[in-house]
Amino acid sequence: QSGSVKAGKMPEGEKMRQGKQEEEQQQKEEKREGLIEFYSSYQELFQFFCSNTTIHGAIRLVCSKKNKMKTAFWSVLFFLTFGLMYWQFGILYREYFSYPVNLNLNLNSDRLTFPAVTLCTLNPYRYSAIRKQLDNLDQITHQTLLDLYDYNMSLPQRDWSTSSTQRRSSRSLLHHVQRHPLRRQKRDNLVNLPENSPSVDKNDWKIGFVLCSENNDCFHQAYSSGVDAVREWYSFHYINILAQVPDAKDLDESDFENFIYACRFNEATCDKANYTHFHHPLYGNCYTFNDNSSSLWTSSLPGINNGLSLVVRTEQNDFIPLLSTVTGARVMVHDQNEPAFMDDGGFNVRPGIETSISMRKEMTVRLGGSYSDCTEDGSDVPVQNLYSSRYTEQVCIRSCFQLNMVERCGCAYYFYPLPKGAEYCDYTKHTAWGYCYYKLLAEFKANVLGCFHKCRKPCKMTEYQLSAGYSRWPSAVSEDWVFYMLSQQNKYNITSKRNGVAKVNIFFEEWNYKTNGESPAFTVVTLLSQLGNQWSLWFGSSVLSVMELAELVLDFIAITFILAFRWFRSRQKLSPPGPPLSSQDNAAFQDEAPALSAPHRFTVEAVVTTLPPYNSLEPRGAGRDGEVGHE
Repeated sequence: QSGSVKAGKMPEGEKMRQGKQEEEQQQKEEKREGLIEFYSSYQELFQFFCSNTTIHGAIRLVCSKKNKMKTAFWSVLFFLTFGLMYWQFGILYREYFSYPVNLNLNLNSDRLTFPAVTLCTLNPYRYSAIRKQLDNLDQITHQTLLDLYDYNMSLPQRDWSTSSTQRRSSRSLLHHVQRHPLRRQKRDNLVNLPENSPSVDKNDWKIGFVLCSENNDCFHQAYSSGVDAVREWYSFHYINILAQVPDAKDLDESDFENFIYACRFNEATCDKANYTHFHHPLYGNCYTFNDNSSSLWTSSLPGINNGLSLVVRTEQNDFIPLLSTVTGARVMVHDQNEPAFMDDGGFNVRPGIETSISMRKEMTVRLGGSYSDCTEDGSDVPVQNLYSSRYTEQVCIRSCFQLNMVERCGCAYYFYPLPKGAEYCDYTKHTAWGYCYYKLLAEFKANVLGCFHKCRKPCKMTEYQLSAGYSRWPSAVSEDWVFYMLSQQNKYNITSKRNGVAKVNIFFEEWNYKTNGESPAFTVVTLLSQLGNQWSLWFGSSVLSVMELAELVLDFIAITFILAFRWFRSRQKLSPPGPPLSSQDNAAFQDEAPALSAPHRFTVEAVVTTLPPYNSLEPRGAGRDGEVGHE
């Protein structure tokens, strides 16, 4: 045994070196970091974060932990600061998602395209296609005014000899007029009273006309002014007569030379290629200049001599006095490819006056999408465009009313374009359309139809700011030769010099035009900048500090999952035992018990070294040496 021990003797230096290597190896393994490491508790995670983060004030939560009052103070201050910062964040996010805009005003200077100009005669014409019907309507109106007001309206001399067909047409018109009579009613309760009642003063009456449905449900369309009532009543029957004309071309009787005495643009004479013509039921023949997109006028210079100059005839000849109560002409300036709504944007030109209209162009460009409720081209508006022009808000509103008119009343209103498959309202075919129309009009004005909500403003629109100046034309000293030259040129004898002609000048005041644009006031970059400013204000930190906070949240979630997984494993180990075993299973278990209870064997690699002195051995160690020697 002594020999065997000596044979395995190891030098003392080698032993020390090997022990040192093992110790260094163990220290390296302890210091080595894993690919992913997590903290053993929330407290350890919180202490590490507060001790190493770059967020100001966080370290005071752990460095003063021995002073509970300071720890509580800094904890309250820290979380209060967090709350105030996120309150400011909420304000910023609310402002961002409200999509505010900045208004940008730009002044541009360039040669300008001249706008379209529409000029109407203000003289509804007695077209040959409906002349007989209008004569019959005038006779009925004459008798109505005589009965209501004792007014004997003068009528032009006509050939009243009619054929049997015309007499049937006259009786038919009389029948429909009697179904929609012009009446007077008491102002208070609109109850019918005897027309010649001496107890009622004339000022206590309202005048209007009666409209009835197919179920004889009638109402009185009343007006405070007798002039308005008579004009509206006459216009209602006039529209029915126009709607009976099968082809609108039958109403095309324009005579440009008899209305426009002189036309000049940029000191060059105009011709028929520079205008288009259309008929308006109330404003008569209308002419639109510079509406041809292929050859648009361009102003070379601003000023009155470089614009459009017109000399127009304002003397009314063969007119309809109950439709047109004014004399002169009506002018409207609008953009190309836009319909001329003379009721909205037009103004009248006085006869015997030179009207000089200076223009200033103004463009508006709105942001679409979430920034404003505008539309690019109207394709996203739930209203069909009935006009052969580009989308405008007024085009949409009128189309919306016309579509509702066709749906509710079964026919279309004559003033607006005809939808596909529909026909214009005519009381010879649609007996109750007037009742339906005025009921629908009241709903339209009250926005019950929702047209004003459906129709949105276009994102890009062009407007012209107008200012007008007036002077007498021609002057008293020059009117003789001016009228003589006009009569010789146009072969027309002007009977009323003061009310016979008018002059209109339309020009750009200057080349500068204003553009009102919009830009986002709060972009993503602005939002991030404002959030960074708030973060730096309250915590004096940077983007990396935000990443540290994100890392803290992720570590917190990871530790939560790890602790939950450990808790679940521990619950599985402490699960209750299974059902009791039977006698056979117990015998088999006893047979296998010795094998199961046998000790596990481990392979032990030992290095035999020189034994220490005998007196230094402990009894436990001696037992072990004895066991080794015994083996």
